[in-house]
Amino acid sequence: PAPERVFSLPLSLAAHLAVPVLAPRTIIASSRKYSNGTFEEIGHLVRELVSLAEKCCADGAEPSCYDDGSTALAIKSCRADSPFPAHPGTAECCTHQGLERKLCLAALRHPPQALPRYLQPSDKELCQAFRQDPQEFADRFLYEYSSSYSQAPLPVLMDSTRTFLSMVSTCCISSAPSHCFLREKLERKTISLLTLTSNRICSHFSAYGKDKVTFSYLTSLVQKIPSASFEDLLPLAEDAAELSSQCCDSMAEDCMQKKLLEHTTKVCTALSGRDQRFADCCKGKNLMENHFCILAMLPAPAPQLPEPYEPTNKELCGKEGAPLVSRSRFLFELARRRPGIPDAVLAKLYDSSEKLRAGCCSTKDPSACLDSKRKRIEAELFPFLEKAHQLCGQYHQLPFLEFKKRLRESLAQAEPEAGPAQLEQLLEQRVSFASTCCLPGASPLLCAAKVSSELGEVCSKESCLLG
Repeated sequence: PAPERVFSLPLSLAAHLAVPVLAPRTIIASSRKYSNGTFEEIGHLVRELVSLAEKCCADGAEPSCYDDGSTALAIKSCRADSPFPAHPGTAECCTHQGLERKLCLAALRHPPQALPRYLQPSDKELCQAFRQDPQEFADRFLYEYSSSYSQAPLPVLMDSTRTFLSMVSTCCISSAPSHCFLREKLERKTISLLTLTSNRICSHFSAYGKDKVTFSYLTSLVQKIPSASFEDLLPLAEDAAELSSQCCDSMAEDCMQKKLLEHTTKVCTALSGRDQRFADCCKGKNLMENHFCILAMLPAPAPQLPEPYEPTNKELCGKEGAPLVSRSRFLFELARRRPGIPDAVLAKLYDSSEKLRAGCCSTKDPSACLDSKRKRIEAELFPFLEKAHQLCGQYHQLPFLEFKKRLRESLAQAEPEAGPAQLEQLLEQRVSFASTCCLPGASPLLCAAKVSSELGEVCSKESCLLG
């Protein structure tokens, strides 16, 4: 049984699981759920789960077998010397008893890794490890790969790891391993891209939720194709968010691949005739490669447009969905004019605009409150947005060493009284921000921390509307 259900899965459902394939599936699901656990901790959990399934799914097992076994597992999880993956919420779960404790433990999940840490060894190294101990090799690969791509849907991880292990076991006994690996890697290119892409998509969905994912995708598209309107791109953004909500936690084998290919077709149909870069990405026969190409596309040059229309106080404090549309449209137009602004900064703006609305619209004088805070935004935060736009714009346009050289020169001019050590610290801080957050598909978890750190230097926590 998958660890998500380990403490609450009914015996009638567990009996349908085939024990011979249970261990790989359980390693994948356990590593995905407890992505920061060690290999040894995951191993302890998997052995307990497999033992429980073998015992309770056997003919003649007592009806209470699974309930008794899962209760014992819950008790073991609550021991001070528990061998299972540690989780900060375990202590609170262990204050409960019986089914409530089991359900609480079942709901625990590690936060995802900010960036995948799995690095595929060379073909020679793969075969050396495989020949030395095939079972140890397979188990460790399943753990490392699944914990690295823990946000990818379980069926995607199952398929991806299965085809990888099949490739290794086939090619490492081949008379021509290099030729075999080349052929097999080409054949599994689509599933490799699907794993990488779905992990990125679902990481954003987990961090942002459906509404903010819609906004994030909307602004990402307009930064790549600024000639498109809000009405052109909103349906595509809503479709991407719906895909995430339907497939990131789905157990259907083809949900993510099917919906992602359908979405890619919609994007290509809508935009390839309007922009040559989209046309170039969409001309390939492999839709998964086309989608990956679109995701990796850098922002377009900023168009020459007047400053966007800001929503009125009345629009911001309207009813139903009107305020959300007004705010999204304004931030959309802001992203169109400043394509260098990273997604994490725009996400902060999105959150802060809601805080602004919620904080002012319920006061006795909403207009006075909003007017006051707008002035602070213009004075304190818009300069930061412009700097982020300029920084990322240069990062996209220049070779890295040239980018770093120009940044050092501009910092020296901006901070004439700073010493060499302080300038070097500022330089590394800006370079770290750019290399972490400026690229398409940047980690929302890493970048949120970077943005908060940068904003801490711009304004105090009390006065900064983005803080």
